Amino acid sequence: MSVTIDIARLRPESVAVVPSPLAELGMALHALSEPGHHPGLQGWVTGVTARLDSHLADRMCEADFLWRSTFSDLFMPFAGVPGRCTLPGATLAEELDQLDKLTDEQFVDAALEFTCALPYNTRGPHALSDAEVRHRALDLAAARGPQQLRFSERLLADPPRIRAWLRQFLQDCDEAFFAETWSRLRHQLAADARHKTDLLRHKGLAEALAAVSPAVTLDETAARITVDKLGEGHTAVGDGRLLLVPTSLGWPHLMVLHRHDWQPVLHYPAGSSEPAAPPTLEQLALRMTALSHPVRMRICRNLARSAYTTGELAQAHGMTAPEISRHLGVLKKAGLLTTRRRGRYVQHQLDVTMVARLGSDFLEGILR
Repeated sequence: MSVTIDIARLRPESVAVVPSPLAELGMALHALSEPGHHPGLQGWVTGVTARLDSHLADRMCEADFLWRSTFSDLFMPFAGVPGRCTLPGATLAEELDQLDKLTDEQFVDAALEFTCALPYNTRGPHALSDAEVRHRALDLAAARGPQQLRFSERLLADPPRIRAWLRQFLQDCDEAFFAETWSRLRHQLAADARHKTDLLRHKGLAEALAAVSPAVTLDETAARITVDKLGEGHTAVGDGRLLLVPTSLGWPHLMVLHRHDWQPVLHYPAGSSEPAAPPTLEQLALRMTALSHPVRMRICRNLARSAYTTGELAQAHGMTAPEISRHLGVLKKAGLLTTRRRGRYVQHQLDVTMVARLGSDFLEGILR
């Protein structure tokens, strides 16, 4: 599974690497709502939560589905401004003005995305104008709980009121905690953007994307960018831009905005603590499948303690050498074994470091 971006019509000058204060505020709200996703931010989360005004904390819960599981495309309004060429604003105020430039249909569709699972990367009827879509959206919101239903009813009844509420809420968050956070982070993000821009200019798009994440690959022949994710989607740059937006608060999330008629955006962790070359999701599944077999688990118990030959394992487990060889082949294909030759014998041993990484790799893979 993956998200692909068609870049057949992409011009080199239409790739931009630009930090976004509003996207970083969305990431901050996400980290505050789901601190378990971001163990490296526990100190920051604790500090902000301790001094958060109780009234603002209550308001933060009113629409937390816009940023709890991940954050809504509303935090990247520059991608939806008509013309498909708008860059993120230099300040939060500029990006809130960009949010005001979205049509009511765009705003409502993006706000309902996580509540009501409306179509994302295809054009369809709008909940504001289609009674059937509206009814379905409210039914789905009701299934998510009374909080989502109340928000959806208010959103569909009076979009300008919700737009004003959201803008005021984001401004209050900025005053309460985000302005201070952004003053620290913006320099790191600007430095990362300069570095990726230099790579673009001097080494090309493939090098820049490789620096964004090993999960992002470019097929120049097919004119396609592929992002390895547990999800499927497709978008095309067309005559617009491809935007790369760094985040300091985002690891392990690597997000792709591929909403229909919006500019494609890669929102990536800058200076992340992820391994230099994390496994692909296919490799991760292969490793977990390899370890799930009870016989292979028993073999791993031996191989974690010492190096064994195939014959020694066959004798220890009461199996034939070909049977043991097949199990060793599965473990080796998954990259979980090391082998060495000692004279006439080949010894196998479990790569304990690789197995130990599976926990963090699995978390990174499903949150990517």
